[in-house]
Amino acid sequence: MSCTTIQTFSRGFKTELQNYYEEQELNQFIKLIFEDLLHLNSTQLLLAKDHEISAEQSIKLADLIERLKQHEPIQYILGHTEFYELTFKVNPATLIPRPETEELVHWILNDNTCNKSSILDIGTGSGCIAIALKKNLPDAKVEAWDISDKAIDTATENSKLNEAPVEFNLVDALNPDDSLLNKKFDIIVSNPPYVRELEKELMENNVLDHEPHTALFVSNEDPLIFYRKIAELGLKLLKPGGVIFFEINEFLGEDMKKLMELHGYSNVEVKKDLNNRERMLRAALK
Repeated sequence: MSCTTIQTFSRGFKTELQNYYEEQELNQFIKLIFEDLLHLNSTQLLLAKDHEISAEQSIKLADLIERLKQHEPIQYILGHTEFYELTFKVNPATLIPRPETEELVHWILNDNTCNKSSILDIGTGSGCIAIALKKNLPDAKVEAWDISDKAIDTATENSKLNEAPVEFNLVDALNPDDSLLNKKFDIIVSNPPYVRELEKELMENNVLDHEPHTALFVSNEDPLIFYRKIAELGLKLLKPGGVIFFEINEFLGEDMKKLMELHGYSNVEVKKDLNNRERMLRAALK
């Protein structure tokens, strides 16, 4: 595709991938690709339709098309994504941040009245929740845990990239070291694995084949294992009146509410996302 223009490439791109993706998604891919490759925004892209793509850029684009045919997420191919108006590096060691997680961050920020809160993010992945909270609450003290050293490395990079200092620690939330339980927090937030094995058939190939399964799936027999453990940790780690926020499985909202009430939490609220699905929960420590 050397010496081709943006307009010509875009037409060929859609033709090659029309059997793999919907047209709306292909248009979004084109926007993301040229934002990354040529640093053009949507308006500039329209005005630059006759801009010639170099031979070197054409090689990169040809490789990109082949990777998209394998349903590799565009965010992994480009190496970054946007979350809460911030840029985050992502790779196969981390989940790609979702819009509903932005809604969770928004809820926490609206709910929180103290800029100097102490916050713990359990299962931080790319660090998107912890970093977005720190960026919007600059006086807050934010700590984040993950079981994956590669995820911690990525989250640390993202913290520096966004100039939002967060303390990252390599921790197995199911078996944390006792020395960590002496700390106290105003807020605990977690987006732990919650997709049941039985729900795999509902997921797209780009997720199943490329995103880390340890950050996604739980057994059918005990789908609330992480929530139960984090609820128990909250009893030790939260200050009196502290709150815990979860992103949850849309099919298990009532089960989650019962679990939190069983552990002694009060004012348990399950909230729907913009798609009218029960995807978030807030509970307070009495």
